[in-house]
Amino acid sequence: MFTDSFDKIRYQTRFAIHIATRDIAKRLASAAMMMIILWWLGYGIVALIMSSCFIAYEFAAHSIARRLPETDDEMTGGYVFMVWLVSCTSVLFYLAPSFFLAIEPSSAMLLAGFLWLFGVFVHIANTFAALPFYNWSLITPSFATAFAVFWLASQNAFLPSQSDDWLITTGMMVVYIFNTFETLHKQKDTQKALNTARLEANARLKALEHLSRHDPLTGLLNRRAFDEELERMLALRRPGTDIGVFLIDLNGFKPINDTYSHEAGDQVLLAVAQRLRGLIGETGIAARLGGDEFALAFRSIISEQAALRLGDYICRTLSNPISWDEKELTVGASIGISLTRHAGESVETMCASADLAMYKSKASTGQRPVLYEPGHFEKRPTLEDRRQILEAMQKGEIRPYYQPKVDLETTRSIGFEALARWVHPDYGVLSPARFIPLINELGLHGDFLMHMTACILHDLDQLVAEGLDPGQVSINVPEVALATQSGRAELDALFRRHPNSRNHITLEITEDVFIARSADMIRESIAHFRSVGLRVSLDDFGTGFASFHHLRQLDFDELKIDSTFVFDLGSDPTAEVLVKGFLEIASGLGVAVIAEGVETEAQARQLETMGCKYAQGYLFGKAMPIDETRIRLWAEKSKPVIAHTIRAVASPPLAAPAE
Repeated sequence: MFTDSFDKIRYQTRFAIHIATRDIAKRLASAAMMMIILWWLGYGIVALIMSSCFIAYEFAAHSIARRLPETDDEMTGGYVFMVWLVSCTSVLFYLAPSFFLAIEPSSAMLLAGFLWLFGVFVHIANTFAALPFYNWSLITPSFATAFAVFWLASQNAFLPSQSDDWLITTGMMVVYIFNTFETLHKQKDTQKALNTARLEANARLKALEHLSRHDPLTGLLNRRAFDEELERMLALRRPGTDIGVFLIDLNGFKPINDTYSHEAGDQVLLAVAQRLRGLIGETGIAARLGGDEFALAFRSIISEQAALRLGDYICRTLSNPISWDEKELTVGASIGISLTRHAGESVETMCASADLAMYKSKASTGQRPVLYEPGHFEKRPTLEDRRQILEAMQKGEIRPYYQPKVDLETTRSIGFEALARWVHPDYGVLSPARFIPLINELGLHGDFLMHMTACILHDLDQLVAEGLDPGQVSINVPEVALATQSGRAELDALFRRHPNSRNHITLEITEDVFIARSADMIRESIAHFRSVGLRVSLDDFGTGFASFHHLRQLDFDELKIDSTFVFDLGSDPTAEVLVKGFLEIASGLGVAVIAEGVETEAQARQLETMGCKYAQGYLFGKAMPIDETRIRLWAEKSKPVIAHTIRAVASPPLAAPAE
């Protein structure tokens, strides 16, 4: 409330300054006339003092006007108070001559005093009528002066007035009439200034509203405005017709940005926006949602086939070359379409459905638009799914199970791989395939990694305290956790809190680290963790896009042979050649090798014959909870056979871990 009132006063202050600088000549002329009258009546000293005050006031008003801020927001309370104080004190000086005329024993002079007083009234009332704060601040002392003049007049005995006195009174009447007309004329100027300011303010508001609803580069609607307009469109939908949302993601835009500059990218976006504007005409809306993502919405889509034909036409329109700097730039488009008949009649479901269809279009070949149909799409995760997963981690329902890694010669455990399981109160033990994709899609992989790592370290603390040796326990670490300083710092802090268990940890990474955007940062993180005593295992090598050349870019301690190669041993000669190649490379690099997915005795014997010492798979045990893991370790501890350890055949011992 106070802020709003002060904003209004600041607004009025700007026009009060405008009036003060506008009426200088009028005020000085009127003041000079009155000073001459006072001098003629014998008040020479008073006239000189008041003349000095008038000049000082005008100088102060001029100085204040020169420091006028550019905008009302920059106008401080001190500045407003200074303007108000100068205005109020100056009006007192202009009213003061009325007192001197009222004490003169001449009825003509009394009338002259009242004419002067009423002239000030007229000037204030008409000039400041549109500025309530200043109008009442100035008119109030004027009313008080009028009553004071009445009182002075009542105390005076009036003598017959001389002809000179009536001449002055007549002149004052002429000035009063002139002042009245001139003030009314100046009021038009004040109103004009106010109207101009109002128009400028409205124009600025419209510009701000446009900026708040439109993309600054393309001029299309932004996401918020698109949602609002789509909501109106849905509310006005005619029965029997569909509204269609077309979500568009440009293909090939990033290479243009990276190769030719952002200026070229902006030109592409402007051209795309212009084409989309031409497509919607009067029947739809177009928006840039951000980056290279656009959205269209059309009313009265008559059929699914019509929607797909329109999607094809949009693709063809956007694929036409775009001229820039004597070059022809081209982009494609992945388009997802949702119709109200399938997606419902809410903005959220329409956009979410079009988003699903767009991603399906992007994953397919040919850049064909995809129409959302509920039976062909998986359900997207919701906030409720997120809440349930976080709650499951908090309650310890999502926990590590441990699959043994064994020495093929003795079949004794030399370590474990920690694998996530969700012990659901209603559905039993859920495999990672049931919830890990959901965790990744919800962006909870960081929370999940920290939760699993904390659980594993807690389990290891207990096993070590009981005198058991769990060997090396592998933790699957996604590349994103190693690609940032914050992710590395969180893991670092967690490992430091468990110094007795840290040396039993192996970070298991996939070959994605070689081709990730933050590969350099990931390699730095891996080097850091190895320097503090953790081991690194390279999983799934040879199943993706990495090559043997990439092995030179990273220091690691263990190489895992993927189960796809192990499965084909004995039936596919190529698999045997590849496994031998892995073993020879690992031997040359001085790292250990673990074969995954061993399910038969034949596979185990063939691996051992080929020189592989360690394996993992259902043949030696499935992933089991910590209690069963503890039982296995106690059983193996009671046997007299001494198992080999991975560390014994791996690279030379690492430096002692830093505390």
